[in-house]
Amino acid sequence: MKYLSVCSGIEAASVAWEGLKWEAAGFSEIEPFPCALLQHRFPAVPNFGDMTKHDTWPLAPRSVDLVVGGTPCQSFSVAGLRAGMVDPRGNLALTFLAIVDRLRPEWVVWENVPGVLSSNGGRDFGAFLGALVELRYGFAYRILDAQHFGVAQRRRRVFVVANATDWRRAATVLLEPEGLRGDPAPRRAKGQGTAASADRSAGTVGTLCADSHPGSYGGQDAYTGRLIAAPFVKAKRARSADDDETWQADRPAPTLSVFDSGDSRATVAIVTPATLAVRRLTPVECERLQGFPDDWTNITYRGKPAADGPRYKAIGNSMAVPVMRWIGERIDAVDRATKA
Repeated sequence: MKYLSVCSGIEAASVAWEGLKWEAAGFSEIEPFPCALLQHRFPAVPNFGDMTKHDTWPLAPRSVDLVVGGTPCQSFSVAGLRAGMVDPRGNLALTFLAIVDRLRPEWVVWENVPGVLSSNGGRDFGAFLGALVELRYGFAYRILDAQHFGVAQRRRRVFVVANATDWRRAATVLLEPEGLRGDPAPRRAKGQGTAASADRSAGTVGTLCADSHPGSYGGQDAYTGRLIAAPFVKAKRARSADDDETWQADRPAPTLSVFDSGDSRATVAIVTPATLAVRRLTPVECERLQGFPDDWTNITYRGKPAADGPRYKAIGNSMAVPVMRWIGERIDAVDRATKA
């Protein structure tokens, strides 16, 4: 299967779908640091740049099987003043649909923040879905939370999956009769799953975001480039008076304070019954929280090792890899069953 990824960022989709052996036909990204990362990680895949210029891209109708993207979410949030489709950033959702109309892929995957459901009284999201219908796509949509897919982060996002043949194919991908209904994830044994600390031994954190400015939608908006980790604690216990304290990894701990460090790094206060320890999340920890390989964003940028600031921003703006992997595997299974 060939796919086109727009608003590509650091390519959570490509990382997620590597095991499926799907082929990326192209990316569309304009931010400098993600562009440098795409060139470094995927040198053979063209980055077509500005998605509003899609009519100049060397892609013919039906040359790709799937179009995926998460258009900017600010205009669908409180921080974006609910400007919705009037905001140029929101209008990129319409550009996304224009790309779908031009290329006519079999599958469409679109991601956004939950605020899109209530933007402009729900009319923006309704317009988006209505446009899919006008383009003769059947669709299903669902809110998925990354914490139920193996990462230690609460990250709720709306996913729309659309299919050009039958709406039931889209519904089969996203909707299940059992499981993933928003219930707490099963308790994991110590050391299992993806975690946030350098030794992968933390409980569940809050949403990784690019800012915690007043009015942000659940702290999930990319605004100034700062990455702030929302509620995140480690439960500590002492085995004996002489032993070092050990971290428990099988459950989230209940207490947290978060402090804005005033720069482009994440500062987290980890609260324990007896002590208060404050430290910053490292870029590697943030990569793990999104399900990326360690040092995925550790590239040479502008002639030197990438600074933490661009790395935090790019990670915070990305999709969660395990969620995208689940969606991709479901699409692949439906596609294979249909062709069998």
